Amino acid sequence: MNPPTAGFRTRRAALALTGAAGLTGAAVLALALTDGPPSATASRPAPGASPRTSAAERPSPGAPGLGDPLMPLDGNGGYTLRHCTLDFDWRAPGTPFPATATLKATATQALSRFDLDFAGNTLHTVTVDGRPAKAVRDGDELVVTPGRPLPRGRTFTVRVSYTADPTQHRHRDDAIQDYGWMPTADGTVLALQPNGARMVFPADDHPSVRAPYTFHVTTPPGLTAVANGRLVARTSVPGGRTRWTYDSEQPLAAQLVQLAVGRFTLVDAAGPGGLPVRDVVPDALVDGTAEYRALTADHLAWLEKRLGPYPFRRYGVLVGDPDLPVALETQSLSVVPGADLLGDRVSAERNLVHELAHHWTGDSVALARWSDLWLSEGHARYYERLYTDEHGGPDMEDALRDAYAQHDQWRHDDGAPAEPRAGTLFRQMRYDGSALVLYALREEVGQAVFDRIERSWVTTYRGRVAGTADFVRLASDLAGRDLAPFFRQWLYGAHTPPMPGRPDWRTAPVEE
Repeated sequence: MNPPTAGFRTRRAALALTGAAGLTGAAVLALALTDGPPSATASRPAPGASPRTSAAERPSPGAPGLGDPLMPLDGNGGYTLRHCTLDFDWRAPGTPFPATATLKATATQALSRFDLDFAGNTLHTVTVDGRPAKAVRDGDELVVTPGRPLPRGRTFTVRVSYTADPTQHRHRDDAIQDYGWMPTADGTVLALQPNGARMVFPADDHPSVRAPYTFHVTTPPGLTAVANGRLVARTSVPGGRTRWTYDSEQPLAAQLVQLAVGRFTLVDAAGPGGLPVRDVVPDALVDGTAEYRALTADHLAWLEKRLGPYPFRRYGVLVGDPDLPVALETQSLSVVPGADLLGDRVSAERNLVHELAHHWTGDSVALARWSDLWLSEGHARYYERLYTDEHGGPDMEDALRDAYAQHDQWRHDDGAPAEPRAGTLFRQMRYDGSALVLYALREEVGQAVFDRIERSWVTTYRGRVAGTADFVRLASDLAGRDLAPFFRQWLYGAHTPPMPGRPDWRTAPVEE
């Protein structure tokens, strides 16, 4: 995701997030530099692992959230999500339509009940393994009680039938704007960061939770449906309607799901090594956006030179309406507002490279907790600035010197890079402020070691969940010395440390 930056077209303002305040001080340092994220389900196995079994275990409720310090109710406890199938019978813009979500999961404890993240929408029926189940709403939680308790290790299927409301979204005065369903003139796109998936489908909605998805979307005549991954089937159904089936091919987090409906033209091309590239473009914008969309192969080659092979099986750009306020790194299909592809080349490439860079760090290497967002947005901003510096855009060092000057103010207002306060997650500190941490690391260890750290980060943790502690350990190993004190100051300190090799850089006085 790319928020507004001084001197460039404003797309997104800062996003305020509700939830518990983050851990602070020594507790954060001890946690971040030792183990993984706090979790209400510490025993949750990695995908593919077999949970322990205990015949004598008494069933109990799964936790309503994973205990993330910033958003403790995101995700759910007591089970591991294995697969999600979404069936949408799309009707027309602004018109509710029938929908079904089928989630396959494995119990990691004996479950008397469990939660799904699911807000709004009209609920019809819920079944567990084909049997009716009791379902009760509790805020944004859907509490499901199966007819019989589920033993630890049991793989089960929960099916939720509901009426989806494509007008449902959320807005906060200090938010990015709206997120959830994003209506367009003839359909919709999704903007689900940070936790808007629950407004679209029942989810296990935390960035560390990933599973394969299958999408079935039926559309009226003249409309096209697209989603993450590969188009598996396109089938005619009665009434001139079309049923589109997509396979995500690789696991993805709920916040990275994309499902769009509209009058689209699908434009096929190829990236490095023959990588399939399919752009999804509103019919009226095909010609106007062609020049900048054609740069994707160059962007892929540039990033692969620095980070290694592209980590997914395909890529593409979903061009939004010109007034769409959001650019998003939805996995394998980035969303870029049409206006960004109709303006100047430097601005267009900044967005295109930013969202593509996320596919290495943030999508393939997923976030362990929300406070690890600096690793995702900081990397995307770092490579965006590096690319534009090399291709006629603003000087990277000048931009980061300006960020350094503001760093103490950002720390005061929004928390340190890896210690965001509640309501400040998608603020400038997580973007230029976090790119500055990576720049400082480069200056500290040297270009050659930094390049090894970067490539090793995205290859070691490819397709896995990782966080700040993992990055610190990996960087220390490759640098041949303990970098924890360096990262402790930069990621958690109350004041910005001196920039290595730049004694003339100064921070501006903090305004209360």
